[in-house]
Amino acid sequence: MPQITPETLAALRKADTPTVCNALEHVMGGRTAEGFTKTPVVCADPALPPVVGFARTAKIRASSPAQKPAAEVRALRMAYYEYVADGEGPNVAVIEDTDFPHAIGGFWGEMQVAQHKGLGIAGTLTNGVLRDLGMLDEGYQVIAGSVGPSHAFVHVTELDCPVTIFGMSVRPNDLIHADRHGAVVIPAEHIERMAWAIDVVMRKEVPILTAARAPGFTIEKLKAAWIEADGIK
Repeated sequence: MPQITPETLAALRKADTPTVCNALEHVMGGRTAEGFTKTPVVCADPALPPVVGFARTAKIRASSPAQKPAAEVRALRMAYYEYVADGEGPNVAVIEDTDFPHAIGGFWGEMQVAQHKGLGIAGTLTNGVLRDLGMLDEGYQVIAGSVGPSHAFVHVTELDCPVTIFGMSVRPNDLIHADRHGAVVIPAEHIERMAWAIDVVMRKEVPILTAARAPGFTIEKLKAAWIEADGIK
């Protein structure tokens, strides 16, 4: 399990996911086209702060009934709850609906949100269906692929496995940062430089934004602001 200091965790929780993507590029020394979600998302409450935590992964399916006895299906569901709640955390439930892009059954709604929040889970990232809008416990974020009315035949099929969410590959215990924009995986080797990088990229934006929003903005002032930003390390 990767480690994260309280200071780094606090810095990540204060930054939105686009800022974290920029900071990660700064740490890596260049841009990338991998490691983040690539399609639009819906979320339970866009006003909530980012979800930050270590991935507890699973797969679900809803388009057809489980091909196992009911007792085995229930046992796997209970094993899932034990798994997502295990460890020091913070943990994020990262659930791949294998029916995607034609997901039809909502695993995530009032019941699951209440149970996961009660177990101390930091939030949920899924490409599946979200339902029960307006009835979800306050303060728990679900970032999902769609909204729908039914749970259909939804059931857990795998635990603690690699998953793919909106084009982003996630392994168990990966550090996830997610908000209304989508999500990004922060590689373990870069975690402890993220607080520094977030500070740098935010300070680099200040000269340009300040100049652009001031009266009398010109191309010359824009060029000067970019030079000033380049000098911030």
